[in-house]
Amino acid sequence: MAVNDYYVRRTARVYSEIHGDQAVAKARERVADLQKRGDSIGADMWLRIIVAIEGLRRVFGDRQL
Repeated sequence: MAVNDYYVRRTARVYSEIHGDQAVAKARERVADLQKRGDSIGADMWLRIIVAIEGLRRVFGDRQL
């Protein structure tokens, strides 16, 4: 089952609010853990979330999300 873009963007926003500047680093740790466990679908979803987090940073910069 594919995860829709809304869910990815929403997760990226919440993750950014919780983890701030460390959001991408923590998401990359999550990707590595999922890959180690053989969950390529979960890892791919988190890679999409990382792209969305980086997109939010380009749009909003240091402003509140």
